Amino acid sequence: MDNYKNRFIVILISLLWNSAINARGVYQTPQAFLKETYQGKIPKAKFVWLTKDVKPQVNEILGHPLNALRVRYWVKGKRTAWILEEIGKEELITTGIVVNKGNIERVKILVFRESRGWEVRYPFFTDQFKNVKLTARKKLSRPIDSISGATLSVNAVSRLARLALYFHKLAIE
Repeated sequence: MDNYKNRFIVILISLLWNSAINARGVYQTPQAFLKETYQGKIPKAKFVWLTKDVKPQVNEILGHPLNALRVRYWVKGKRTAWILEEIGKEELITTGIVVNKGNIERVKILVFRESRGWEVRYPFFTDQFKNVKLTARKKLSRPIDSISGATLSVNAVSRLARLALYFHKLAIE
């Protein structure tokens, strides 16, 4: 009987491990995201420079310094696209965010590397960001519902949404 219990436990652990491994992956390449966003005609990349005036705002939004000199974005009219990364629990989550006239138009998880929290890639979560703005206090204009067991991933994506809105304001105004 103990032998069957041990086999069952090993099988259960391997199934759980495999489901966590399978959650990781490239859901869409950044290039494909940009092609989709701009109907195949990707504008030339531009940059927001992280100057001494910008860095403190970025630190406040992320809760830590952003280790970069500049951030790349793509713009056509008043519509910008951002490919940003933030750590969930231990690994980077690569996210594509489109901002149009100061409102989030779309959030898409492009690459997910964590073993937990992968539910943030689904539209039931990312659609919550549609039409969200940045308030004067650099917060999102409405609350984003969390996902049980994915709190750190939810927080990471929310910080990236705030950052994209902040950068959009710098880039367009």
